Amino acid sequence: MNMVAREIVKGVFSLSAIDWDRRYFDELIPLPEGTSYNAYLVKGERITVLIDTVDPTKKDELFRDLEELKVESIDYIVSNHAEQDHSGSIPDVLERYPEAKVMTNAKCKGMLIDHLHLPEERFRVVSDGEVVDLGGRRLKFLLTPWVHWPETMVTYLEEDGILFTCDFFGSHLATSNLYARGDYLALSGAKRYYAEIMMPFRNFIKKHIAKLENLEINIIAPSHGPIYREPKTILDAYSEWIADEPKNLAVVAYISMHDSTRVMAEHLVDALIRKGVGVKQYDLMRMDIGEYAMDLVDAATVVLATPTVLAGPHPAALNAAYLTNILRPKVRYFALMGSFGWGGRTEEIVKNALNFLKVEVLGTIMVKGLPGEEDLKRVEALADEIAKRHEGLEKM
Repeated sequence: MNMVAREIVKGVFSLSAIDWDRRYFDELIPLPEGTSYNAYLVKGERITVLIDTVDPTKKDELFRDLEELKVESIDYIVSNHAEQDHSGSIPDVLERYPEAKVMTNAKCKGMLIDHLHLPEERFRVVSDGEVVDLGGRRLKFLLTPWVHWPETMVTYLEEDGILFTCDFFGSHLATSNLYARGDYLALSGAKRYYAEIMMPFRNFIKKHIAKLENLEINIIAPSHGPIYREPKTILDAYSEWIADEPKNLAVVAYISMHDSTRVMAEHLVDALIRKGVGVKQYDLMRMDIGEYAMDLVDAATVVLATPTVLAGPHPAALNAAYLTNILRPKVRYFALMGSFGWGGRTEEIVKNALNFLKVEVLGTIMVKGLPGEEDLKRVEALADEIAKRHEGLEKM
């Protein structure tokens, strides 16, 4: 549990609260590497601005670092995003610095009032493209809705070319490194973050990245994870992740009660490997949903295998279908495999749970009891069909 203030360029400081021990976000998202909450202090000749705050559990550490930097007054708290891990300490900052006002867009203002009960008179609303002069430095505000809430925006420090992006380009990563080094850990953390949080908004992200192309960006400073001194690293990664073309990857997710679906899933995986298809196999009772989501970023095909429980799919399989649906990956093909004892509505229920996905269903293989030789031939035929659809796709 640490808060560290470090200077990025003269007069601009990162106030990074490192949360080494947090293991879940929103009681849903696994955090195998912890996380951080980054606020930024920008000093102009006339105006001092705090860009975003930190999770309320870290407010005391934020104030400690503001005291160490001898910050006697703050004119504005810029709120790029109303979610409480970034905005939750705003009421405490406003109390500590009574002259401060919250600078944000109109939609974010409304959400901050709803979530934090901030008084109306403590706001200054900015519009898309508006520039505020701090004295020797200017902040430009650009609305970027739906990365990943409807009110999100980014803040651009023109003279230094620093883009403060809040959740956009972030990563849940607890690290003592101020800067990303382009290594596997940093990009893996960013991909996990994109997969779990940003992927449903892929088409919005395309538009926002195009909007940023007119800016001279030297540094990208998100509010989770390390800072990018080489913006091309994360911009290129995002360009790959949001691209329409999937890769030669099939994700096979299964759960098995009495081995029937496990036999089918493993037979399919073996057949796909022999045919040159990249595969990731997941046991739904043991998988990390973040790793699963990361593979959905690239996958062309998802195959779900489930036993029948009380006339429908196993709850873990239905949960996987629901998760896949709401993440809205660029998956093109889907297939269902399953087993049953006497009947059920598994196929109908699973397909209804995938209503957001624009996928071609390659087939359904439902087996009564343990699969036999003819059933496994059907599995091999499915592997043939998947391999044909994957022809020409880039390998992982």
